[in-house]
Amino acid sequence: MYYPANMYPYQNPYYTNQPQSHFSGTNGYYPASYDAHRFSMTPPFWGRNQTDFGPQPFVVNINDAAKENNTYRTALWTGNHLQVTLMSLQVGEDIGLEIHPNIDQFLRIEQGQGIVQMGESPEKLNFVRQVFDNSAIMVPAGTWHNVTNTGNIPLKLYSIYAPPQHPRGTVQVTKAEAMAAEHH
Repeated sequence: MYYPANMYPYQNPYYTNQPQSHFSGTNGYYPASYDAHRFSMTPPFWGRNQTDFGPQPFVVNINDAAKENNTYRTALWTGNHLQVTLMSLQVGEDIGLEIHPNIDQFLRIEQGQGIVQMGESPEKLNFVRQVFDNSAIMVPAGTWHNVTNTGNIPLKLYSIYAPPQHPRGTVQVTKAEAMAAEHH
């Protein structure tokens, strides 16, 4: 009996298990309402004109998205109860010591290396860990924290806030721009 290639549970031993969609070979960004005539998937995908894809259903290769992002902070998806932002920290740059009193935060390092510091006060950052590619950082609400790039390439990461922390559509190219926005 014949089974098409890659049909579960009967795999054809002469074919590899590759994605069988018309998206294979692209850079991995698939909005739920994908329309090839109105949505360009060609680089540069990120930048000042980047739109926040929330709160609509959205699928993305988060690893590629984080690595391709060159802005300090870009809101990729903002819903009513959750937000995903992409960040790129230059060599020696840090996020800046901060606290979110009512927000739990998840960060994942996709490229580079750094150090994370956390504690109950700015003077008492007694939790210190080195972080590398694939490191996940959980920051409980009400915890002071900072992430610093200690490597020799940009530190690429994404952050998940629950509930959202930044305005929908936030794009901050530099840390200075982000700090100025916080003061307003």
